[in-house]
Amino acid sequence: MGFLLVFFPGDQNKISNSIDNNATSSRFIRRASSSLLFTKAQSTISICALLVFLTLLLFTLSTFEPSIPSPTTPSSTIKHSRRFLSQKTQLSSFSSHWFFAMWDYKPLHIKQKPNISSSSFALQGMGTLYRRGTKAMNDLIVSHVAEDVTGDELRLFLRVLHRSSVTSKADTVFLYGSSSLSSRFSSVIQEENESFLKLIQHYKELNNKGFRDSVFSFDSTQFWKSGKKDVGEPIWGKKGRGNYSNSTEAQGESTRLTYGSVVGFDVNELDPENSLAGFLDHVPMSLRRWACYPMLIGRVRRNFKHIMLLDAKNLMLLSDPLGRVRNRSPESVYLLTKESSSGKHCKKNFEKTQSHCQVNSAILMGGARGIRRLANAMLTEIVRATMQHKKNSISESGILSQLVGNGYILKNVNLITSTESIQEASSLMGLSSNSAAGYSIIQSGNSNHDLNSIIMKLICLCEIDSSVYRDC
Repeated sequence: MGFLLVFFPGDQNKISNSIDNNATSSRFIRRASSSLLFTKAQSTISICALLVFLTLLLFTLSTFEPSIPSPTTPSSTIKHSRRFLSQKTQLSSFSSHWFFAMWDYKPLHIKQKPNISSSSFALQGMGTLYRRGTKAMNDLIVSHVAEDVTGDELRLFLRVLHRSSVTSKADTVFLYGSSSLSSRFSSVIQEENESFLKLIQHYKELNNKGFRDSVFSFDSTQFWKSGKKDVGEPIWGKKGRGNYSNSTEAQGESTRLTYGSVVGFDVNELDPENSLAGFLDHVPMSLRRWACYPMLIGRVRRNFKHIMLLDAKNLMLLSDPLGRVRNRSPESVYLLTKESSSGKHCKKNFEKTQSHCQVNSAILMGGARGIRRLANAMLTEIVRATMQHKKNSISESGILSQLVGNGYILKNVNLITSTESIQEASSLMGLSSNSAAGYSIIQSGNSNHDLNSIIMKLICLCEIDSSVYRDC
């Protein structure tokens, strides 16, 4: 069976017309799509060219330096140049602000920098340098300042510290419980340092070395050393070039002025992660300071032989107590014990059964190696105590007493215990220098809230001293 296909001329025309229409529409679509792509490409190229132009313009304006007019240049030309420069500066700042705001980018030269001088840093870009000493010292006093310390308390502590002559042999470091304390007490420390130097100068001009007729008198002879010899440069602050010499020593004189440096650190600088925050809801300064000692002492361990840890709020130094440890081994730590509420005293050798024995955590001193080992062990013991007991129910003195009673943990530390009692400052009122010679450390106590003002009045009894201190 076959099929007969017959094509009519009309149908053939219809088929050819449909083919032509399809071809025409495809060419139109192809032309439209290519035109759209070309338009997008042209817009993109225009935007890129505009950005390149603006970048070059801003770079040219930022690096534009007007020529310095010569002395023969007319005044009208100078005024016109200044007007043109001011207009250029305004245009540059406006263009820079618009350009970087559009891209949400802040270049390094636009970001605001803190107003901190590199010479004011105490050590390796940290801390604050209040006063750079005349030479490198062998002793270091680290005084921790809690949040409840007032400006008057710190002023009295530093004033008595300067007058005790201990700063003639030691550097002083203040460890603040917060960054706000560092800025708040900066003016107080600077003022007391200046008053100390004025006091030294007054005694020198009057050819009066001073004498200790009372417990709070000032003896300037401790700050003058005889003979000339090379001295080391202090570790604190910006290092000088060449050999370091005492700038206060006059030519031809056989004595030279000697005093230590005064610096301050914030706990956030030495313990930025707040190591004990994961173990305690609130970390008091009495515990957090132990997390700061390993970094601080570790960085200066080669520069100091003896270190004292001191509470700036509750204790004051009337003389130099570091003489107890200067002739001992670097691993030695000198501890002062205090009697319990029952009135029992501690024995010289600690035992685990002596629950009544309490170590006075307000003052610790010894060799740099022994103090560093004790600080590391104390930090570990604090973490252990927080995990074994309830949070916020531990005390610094209790942990330290337990640590000292455990001879195995501190087997590489030579512990020296003393039952020497620290007298309150109120009990020393009216005593002469000879009567109070055995009291190198005093505590403020809670018996008299006007104690600070009384001590200030005793210091201001001397005519020379009253002319130096502003509050006399």
